[in-house]
Amino acid sequence: MTILAIDTAAALCAACVFDPKTRQVLGRVSLDLEKGHAEHVMAVIERALSEASRTYSDVARIGVSVGPGSFTGVRVGVAAARGLALALKVPAVGVTTLEALAAETAEAWPGRPVLTAIKAGMQVALAAYDRNGVEIEGPRLASLEEAAEQATRAENPVLAGDMAGRIAQAMARDCDFGPLRGTADILYFARIAAQKEADGAMPKPLYLRPPDAKPSTTFAVPLKGQ
Repeated sequence: MTILAIDTAAALCAACVFDPKTRQVLGRVSLDLEKGHAEHVMAVIERALSEASRTYSDVARIGVSVGPGSFTGVRVGVAAARGLALALKVPAVGVTTLEALAAETAEAWPGRPVLTAIKAGMQVALAAYDRNGVEIEGPRLASLEEAAEQATRAENPVLAGDMAGRIAQAMARDCDFGPLRGTADILYFARIAAQKEADGAMPKPLYLRPPDAKPSTTFAVPLKGQ
């Protein structure tokens, strides 16, 4: 079974072709874009497939980051995954950025609880995992102070995500860290997607807060005939 993983939820536009039997990455491409994911995502996927010497017909399952992350970025990745899943008639599964970050962290710090936290506007999107990698809280929104309190309650946690450093400062104590990024290495999305049960439902974006963009209340086009 060949897994195609896609992540456009943060700055990266990434795709990975993964063989779960051998646990080998067959091909991977990652661009640090900040913006413009929609223009590049299909080319990134095709380059990853080419590097793996695979075609779309070889893909048996698709995994995609469903957020938290950029509103536009999440929608781009999820739309690509859903469209490909329909066209190829294969299952697609969603993976959160927080669980992928936790998996990457747990590999470097086995047997330790993990708190993953990424920036979400003026708040923190966080999730907590026990020493076995089981999610015990979240994903949810919190203030920096609430996130620090959450980390303090855990027994010697490892912090990961682009807000991990801020949380450690708020805790005023030394901490161990996983990746200090807004998303995980694309490999971990592929690994989790390979293990998740495909229930037939299409992945949906995980939005923990309303969008920053709001409809204008000061400008309106008059209706024809008025």
